[in-house]
Amino acid sequence: MHQPPTIWVNGDAIREERLKAGLSQAQLAALVGVTDRYIRHHEKGTRRRMRRPTYFALRTALNATDERLRQPPPRPTEDHTPEGT
Repeated sequence: MHQPPTIWVNGDAIREERLKAGLSQAQLAALVGVTDRYIRHHEKGTRRRMRRPTYFALRTALNATDERLRQPPPRPTEDHTPEGT
C-alpha cells in the first residue's frame, strides 16, 4: 500500500510558534484536528514527519512559514562495510 508523502518538521519550532501564539497543546491540536498527544510527540521529537494535510493545517493555525516549521529529511547513511570482507 502506498503511503502519502510526508513532511519533516522541526519540533522545537512548533513548540516555539505555539507558545508565541499563546496556545496550549490542546488548543493547537483542536485547531489542527489532531490530539494533543500528537502535538506533544512532535514537539518532543519522537515524531518528526507529518502528512501533508496535517502539516498545512498546523502551519495555518500557527501562521508560520515553511522555513520556520520544516526540517530537511536526514541524509541516508552510507553502508560502511569493513575492508577485506
